[in-house]
Amino acid sequence: MSKVVLITGGSSGLGKAIGELLSNKGFTIYGTSRNPEKHQNEISFSLLKMEVTNQDSIAEVISEIINREQRIDVVINNAGVGITGPIEETPYDEIRKAFDINYHGPINVIKAVLPQMRKQNSGLIINITSIAGYMGLPYRGIYSASKSALEITTETLRMEVKQFGIKMTNIAPGDFATNIAASRFHAPVLENSPYKEVYGNSLKTMNQHVEEGENPAILAAIVHNIINETNPKVRYKVGSNVQKFSIVLKRILPSKWYEKMLMKHFNIK
Repeated sequence: MSKVVLITGGSSGLGKAIGELLSNKGFTIYGTSRNPEKHQNEISFSLLKMEVTNQDSIAEVISEIINREQRIDVVINNAGVGITGPIEETPYDEIRKAFDINYHGPINVIKAVLPQMRKQNSGLIINITSIAGYMGLPYRGIYSASKSALEITTETLRMEVKQFGIKMTNIAPGDFATNIAASRFHAPVLENSPYKEVYGNSLKTMNQHVEEGENPAILAAIVHNIINETNPKVRYKVGSNVQKFSIVLKRILPSKWYEKMLMKHFNIK
């Protein structure tokens, strides 16, 4: 029997790549999008309208899939939003929005699907976090914090739901060539800002890293492998060797040395 997979944020980027690969492998795929009608002709699987910041919208989508398929085997919490800027100059509404989408959204999707997975005595939940969630990156602090919060919460949830036959894991990607740079919120580089020069240069570097990032198909293949694993690991880090090594360095270097390394990378004096 084909496994039923729900992918939030399935209309573009990593979500689209994951959905396309799994669909080609014979899985029954339901992606979500805020505007599915704009994208349905571009992809090979079903798209349902969902606002991850709205609990009623989440409940409706989960209910619709269960009514159609009588089960949900895999949930991939992929929907997310980027945000950059000096924290001092980042509007509070944008900070709250980032946490609503990157943290509260996945948690509410998980809470909505757990009763069905518990009834099945089976299920797999994959949360897409970020390598950025392992460190406080200058001018990406809010994004790092939202992904770190999801990473840690997943560790807890994984232990709580294991007794019900439900598995959970994190995938922390590095930079992948997606449209996240175009869609994320950038605090403007203000003319009279004390952060103007350093933040402006950092923003160019961040966008360049995304443009030169890995092929999303690489992450999609890893997701497929994880679904086929009997006992998924707590987390998977997917990115360049330099990005993955930066996590190792944080673990082994004195904290001030690591801070100096990051500041040098971002040309902060």
